[in-house]
Amino acid sequence: MLQPAPVTTPRNDESFDYSGVKVTTSNSRRRWLIAGGALLLIFLFLAGNKVWQIVTMVQAGKKMVPPPVAVTTAKVEQVEWQPLRPAVGTLIALRGTTLSAELTGTVREIGFENGSLVKKDQVMVRLDTSAEQAQLQSALADAALARQTLDRAESLRKQEVNTQAELEAAQARDKQARATVVNLQAIINKKIIRAPFDGRAGIRAVELGQVVSPGTPIVSLQTVSPIYAEFQLPQQALADVKLGQKVALKVDVFPSDTWDGTVTTINPEVDPGTRNVRMRATVENKDGRLTPGMFANVEVEAGKSHQALVVPATSVIYAPYGDSVYLVEEQKDEPAKADAPKAAPPKAAGGKPTLVARQQFVRLGERRGDFVAVLNGLQGGETVVSNGAFKLRNGQTLLVNNALAPPAQFVPAPVDR
Repeated sequence: MLQPAPVTTPRNDESFDYSGVKVTTSNSRRRWLIAGGALLLIFLFLAGNKVWQIVTMVQAGKKMVPPPVAVTTAKVEQVEWQPLRPAVGTLIALRGTTLSAELTGTVREIGFENGSLVKKDQVMVRLDTSAEQAQLQSALADAALARQTLDRAESLRKQEVNTQAELEAAQARDKQARATVVNLQAIINKKIIRAPFDGRAGIRAVELGQVVSPGTPIVSLQTVSPIYAEFQLPQQALADVKLGQKVALKVDVFPSDTWDGTVTTINPEVDPGTRNVRMRATVENKDGRLTPGMFANVEVEAGKSHQALVVPATSVIYAPYGDSVYLVEEQKDEPAKADAPKAAPPKAAGGKPTLVARQQFVRLGERRGDFVAVLNGLQGGETVVSNGAFKLRNGQTLLVNNALAPPAQFVPAPVDR
């Protein structure tokens, strides 16, 4: 008798072939777990390595000391400071005019050279006076005859031979003849043009034989020693600037030279448009290099001199929140704990103390040359960074090298090197 074949249920660890595909369940899960664990270990290793690198860099950054910055230094000095009022002025001749002809005539003589120094009453130009000279001789003869007629009329009047009317007529003719002589002499003198004062002649505008008419310019005559410097200052300067105060003058033509003078005139009124006061200083100009019309930089002493602290202008850091300088100080050791041994101050290479920069805010005053006055913030005697301050910060270590530092001057004189 036939019996059905036994049916067996496959276990989980057995494999069957379904549609030609072999499936293994437990081995596949184990392999996935192993791969995931390996990936996790790799990720943890990489993350730990990166964390270790970051911590190492942070610790190295905390221990890193920036290299010192090379700078130059200068001492805070106390000097005698004279307050000054700067202004831009114009040079004006002490006396100046343009000589011209008063009458029509022909130029017969020129008594000066272009640009020469002339003296007062020196003949500059002589016009033709031949006609006037002839008329003068005739007028002199008429005057002599009129005088003789007057003398005869006076003698006859004393004898009562002539009338009073005849005497008065003779007197009138005498006066008229003498007036004619004086008039001709004045005309001749006007045709001889003379220098009204000492000065320097300019370039003449006439030549020999030229016919000039009234008003024709002949030559400019200027007195330039001394010379005036006219300038304007704000009305506040009236409290400090007085007559007789000294003035220093410079011109762009001669930048290395300075001329001294004194305030000689202060206008008694203030310009209502600008609220400035016109002033005039008299400046010695013996060499004649200053000429009228030049622009000049004028510095007027304003008030009394006083002691002031000055630093090089290059040491100042200008900022909207306040101006400051960097002081050069020795680096101090950090305060140690109570149970820790006292450490020696840090030393730079060569056993010298380490220098650091400390920012100090200051209030500035007037600037002059390479220096600027400090009104507040410094005591005097400190050392400040004169060049290189713009690249510093508080606590920055410094390397001082003053070998090539240019000296600061109140009157700088550029030198080509």
